Amino acid sequence: MSTTANHLRIDYVEFATRDLAATKQFLAAAFGWKFTDYGPDYASFEDGRLTGGLYTSPNAPTAMNPMIVIFAADLENAEARVKKAGGKIVKPAFEFPGGRRFQFTEPSGLELAVWSNVRADGSKIA
Repeated sequence: MSTTANHLRIDYVEFATRDLAATKQFLAAAFGWKFTDYGPDYASFEDGRLTGGLYTSPNAPTAMNPMIVIFAADLENAEARVKKAGGKIVKPAFEFPGGRRFQFTEPSGLELAVWSNVRADGSKIA
């Protein structure tokens, strides 16, 4: 990793969660993320592009600010995966100038969003 290429760029993201095991299980089932445990209260994750961590906190907020948004080529498939993994849709899919997105909470209450650059009619936004 080049320190010059990564200078002043987001390098790692950490999420607080009230239930580390449930959050890991959900993110693995819904999005295929991989984890490395570092003790009972911390795990790092890899999503294939970004790395970060999850840590246990009894006071973890359920809504993040800023909102963390995951990209999906197929929004309906991502929504089905979220539901199958135990997520709850808190803001149904809606269109915005860049595409569509929905927001959900995972079983521990952490709120995230998924977006796609494909409109409801199937046309792709460049």
